[in-house]
Amino acid sequence: MKRLLILSALSAALMTSACITVIDADHDDDFGWHGENAQPFDGARAECRASTGEGPRSEAFRGCMAAKGWTRS
Repeated sequence: MKRLLILSALSAALMTSACITVIDADHDDDFGWHGENAQPFDGARAECRASTGEGPRSEAFRGCMAAKGWTRS
């Protein structure tokens, strides 16, 4: 039983280790972004704002963020 518990805990830790969710967002538009092996969120957001000149609701901004590993749910 103890072996099964340890295996379950290890499995759960490995499944969530590469997943990132922005929880402590400063602005309403920062909620809902998820990334797997993504660049740091703040840097990716700043680069995408600078390169597209648009906000997070635009298709160009979302495409830029996707290229950096971030998707919005």
